[in-house]
Amino acid sequence: MFEALQNIFKIPELKKRVMFSLGMLFVYRVGCHIPTPGIDGVALSHFFKQAQGTLLGMFDMFSGGALEKLTVFALGIMPYISSSIIFQLLTVVVPAIEKLSKEGETGRKKIIQYTRYGTVVLSVVQALGISIGLEAMRGPAGELVVPNPGWSFRLLTVITLTAGTAFIMWLGEQMSERGIGNGISLIIFAGIVARIPSAIGNTFKLLKTGQLSLFVLLFVFAIMFLVIAGIVFVERGQRRIPIHYAKRVVGLQTMAAQSSHLPLKVNMAGVIPPIFASSIIMFPATIANFIDVPWVKAASKYLMPGNWVYNIIFVAFIVFFCYFYTAVTFNPIDVAENIKRHGGYIPGVRPGQETSAYLDNVLTKLTFAGSIYISVICVLPSILIGKFNLPFYFGGTALLIAIGVGMDTVAQVESHLITRSYEGFMKGVKIKGRS
Repeated sequence: MFEALQNIFKIPELKKRVMFSLGMLFVYRVGCHIPTPGIDGVALSHFFKQAQGTLLGMFDMFSGGALEKLTVFALGIMPYISSSIIFQLLTVVVPAIEKLSKEGETGRKKIIQYTRYGTVVLSVVQALGISIGLEAMRGPAGELVVPNPGWSFRLLTVITLTAGTAFIMWLGEQMSERGIGNGISLIIFAGIVARIPSAIGNTFKLLKTGQLSLFVLLFVFAIMFLVIAGIVFVERGQRRIPIHYAKRVVGLQTMAAQSSHLPLKVNMAGVIPPIFASSIIMFPATIANFIDVPWVKAASKYLMPGNWVYNIIFVAFIVFFCYFYTAVTFNPIDVAENIKRHGGYIPGVRPGQETSAYLDNVLTKLTFAGSIYISVICVLPSILIGKFNLPFYFGGTALLIAIGVGMDTVAQVESHLITRSYEGFMKGVKIKGRS
């Protein structure tokens, strides 16, 4: 493995991409420590200590601690993800946007442009709600979190947080284009990983003071180990559908009969469903936490991780997005037509419409299994960890995202190494990503 890491720096293009991604992540982490003007950081910190284990704690995990300090990157990348969800849904509902999605690269760029506009709008709405909510918050001694409230503070906060989200969006797009891996996913990954050292430190502090027993700590670590093993096992799992190609003539050449397979992942949607589900729940719940209205506060309590209402809504969204995202990214009709066009067929299945129906049936069953797997991974550890009152939110959702993004990124790096005749990270083993 160490030899493979050395090989990265022997390939100029790969070295440039890896260093660029690391540089962008460094810039992102620096921005997570630049505070928004007009905030009493001490009073805000006391408020967030009470929010650990709630949805605000989960949001803070995705932003890498930026929300707790209300830095310029406090909104994180979630407005961009929410905007992406909206336009993917509109692709199915609105004919004009559906037509754009089928226009190739030009249509895709147009939809990305609309997504950026949507990100700015959502950021303005969220930032305004947060600024208004902050003015009503007080510290443990009754001091105001915002010493000088008013529209000047609100406008400054809206501009600062919106600009921060737009900059993160730009960072992610640059990383995807000029770096290695998916930039948006890597930013979320960095936010999750950045919380690990402080979470470990807080856990051992509770262990020393006796508030957390060694048995409970070992039990939680055992759960995390089993979850990690389960994620790696399922993410590498495939349903391989055999495809036979008959003997055919192409131009002046005669192509011999061949056998191949169509790999279908158990989890075709990857980490998209929990990210989308989390962002949708976070949007109203985050605003509710900053609004001092009794019935809104009461409703927001049901949207806390570990609550049965939250779990039901979360699982429902996960199942929905598993099917939705799989349907968007994999079209059985197009795949069946491509197989037929190249003279291929699935044994025992007629080419064309029957092949499409067969693939759709297999994909439906795989997606159901994948949605159950993601739901269990995301909800069960969160429930168990919540029962033990750990001082951080690092449940199955975070593990799924961190491991999934890590596997994808390592798989991309390894493909560069193998393409240039270098050994991968593990001899004789090819690391597979989700894609």
